Amino acid sequence: MPVISLDHRVAGPPELVAGVLRETAPAAAAVARAGARLTAQAALLVAGDEVRVTLPGGLVGCRTRITRAGRDGLWSELAAGPAAALRHATRIVADGTGGTLVRDELAWTAPLGGLGRLTDPVLRRYGHRLLDARRDVLAERAGELSVAPVVVGAAIVRDGRLLAAQRSYPAALAGRWELPGGGVEPGESEAGALVRECAEELDARVEIGERLGTDLPIGRRVLRIHTARLLPGSPEPQPREHRALRWVGVREIAALGWLDADRAVVAELLGLLRP
Repeated sequence: MPVISLDHRVAGPPELVAGVLRETAPAAAAVARAGARLTAQAALLVAGDEVRVTLPGGLVGCRTRITRAGRDGLWSELAAGPAAALRHATRIVADGTGGTLVRDELAWTAPLGGLGRLTDPVLRRYGHRLLDARRDVLAERAGELSVAPVVVGAAIVRDGRLLAAQRSYPAALAGRWELPGGGVEPGESEAGALVRECAEELDARVEIGERLGTDLPIGRRVLRIHTARLLPGSPEPQPREHRALRWVGVREIAALGWLDADRAVVAELLGLLRP
């Protein structure tokens, strides 16, 4: 199985780089620079999602399935296509200076046995172009988001259930579900912003816990999720700015029509509810 890899450094923390790796738009931009086309149904990828890559000329395409997505990188494998096997792994670690070390690796098995191996040099050249393009796009997007405004969301858990809020506006998002929260104002901490937002949106008083998952790109902003709990004596949360609120359990979380960014942390949310 031929393997090619590229090691490089990104000037941004692993939490941010991990989020960019899951973003469809930069991935599509990198593939386009290599002369192909990438399409996906979600803006932020999670395990189980599939992406389609059409090679130059549009005659050959493949579908790859995300097998793992988290703080330490992104992994995918061939779901359908002309190759016998195809694996893509992007591993990330902190470099100790505030940046991130990235190892991007492609491995494949050509179709048709020995005859198919005649295509390996072509695939190797294309693979190197793709990895170079991914390096450049990753650095560009991480640099853009490193100075982006921050939005915070609260994963409020009570008695093994999570509080979900249904959007009432804008029209394009109405009816979909999210975690309560909002933008961090100048001079405000993330925890302070969440306390304020929960008071304004829910009429509830909360205590903020640890940060959950990775940074999640949402356009020109970055979403960060924190765990939270209702303080003793807090009023019951009310949908002051949402269409509805719902306390959901493990079996209900995955079935909700989450916004793309909130959907990206469903695995972590399930982990909060499981003993």
